[in-house]
Amino acid sequence: MSDVLFGAEPIDRPRRELAPGAVWVPGWLTFEQQAWIVARFHDWLAGPVPIRAAKVRGHEMSVQTVCLGWHWRPYAYSREAVDVNGNRVLPFPDWMVRLGRRALVEAYEDPRAADEYTPDTALVNLYDDSARMGMHQDKDEVSRAPVVSLSIGDTCTFRFGNTEDRGRPYEDIALASGDLFVFGGPSRLAYHGVTKVHSGTAPYGCGVEAGRINITLRETGLRG
Repeated sequence: MSDVLFGAEPIDRPRRELAPGAVWVPGWLTFEQQAWIVARFHDWLAGPVPIRAAKVRGHEMSVQTVCLGWHWRPYAYSREAVDVNGNRVLPFPDWMVRLGRRALVEAYEDPRAADEYTPDTALVNLYDDSARMGMHQDKDEVSRAPVVSLSIGDTCTFRFGNTEDRGRPYEDIALASGDLFVFGGPSRLAYHGVTKVHSGTAPYGCGVEAGRINITLRETGLRG
């Protein structure tokens, strides 16, 4: 089923490069693909590690997260969810590896862009309409391979900044259901965040009635 869903398909709207290595591809996932992924999301929720709000410096995030492959907690990865229930997280599925590679090839318009790319973890974030994500860098990985981000459900205002600090320059864009965003190369450590989730904007057929699911595929560079 996954081979059929994630085969080669045309992209309806053109890509846009926000900064070197940072590419936005609107409408990359079809509604059928989105709904299929959402069904997998519900399977993950029933897995060995429940979805939870991670704590950063003692404060719970407003976003809830479930992980695949490696369990992320602020500043570290482990195979077991040592900050939740100690269980080993679900494995990273092969179809996600293929999806991540296809995302790089199409975002960067380079058939060789994914030659050395093997994502091994996914952070799956669930936002309600009050959730936010402060400006931060994705720097807990040893590897500096690109991050692949997929959005399903309500549109959010996504802020993409610079690599030096949380302030300007940055740009706000509206990431909608089905959108792909990739950042690697010179933009791999750019600060980014979500300033608002726009309630009631999830399109019919995406599999999400309310809220936003964001999946980030990453290559940790870890072994074990």
